[in-house]
Amino acid sequence: MYRENEFPNILFAKDGEVYDLDGISAIAIGGAYSVDKEYRIENGWGWWADEQPSDEIKARVEKTLAERDNKIDVILSHTTPLKYEPTEVFLSCIDQSTVDKSTEQWLDKIEENVEYKKWYCGHYHTNKKIDKVSILFEDIAAFGV
Repeated sequence: MYRENEFPNILFAKDGEVYDLDGISAIAIGGAYSVDKEYRIENGWGWWADEQPSDEIKARVEKTLAERDNKIDVILSHTTPLKYEPTEVFLSCIDQSTVDKSTEQWLDKIEENVEYKKWYCGHYHTNKKIDKVSILFEDIAAFGV
């Protein structure tokens, strides 16, 4: 876990680490592409060049899962696997051909190869449940399997 000295009560999960949450194993996978990147930069708002998982982080996640025989109770990611993208909430002002979906494509491969019970993610401003995947925006879900 990461902790900032200014905010000692806030803990940040580390990508590729597995956490035991009351007997439930959960892996953290952060990052996604910001469709409003140019707008943020133009207005001097926060944007991070390393917003998507690097090859190193992807390798760490894959290694961690492989060491667990590709089995985990819960996956906690920022964005969704590509096949679960909620296209109905896409902004009409964004040309989707300009959006880098490499993280979502990589998560598709994770989803296909890992045996999991639940997947929780956010990124999209919607609340939706598809199969074992829950996209959370304003909803609160009881954590469990």
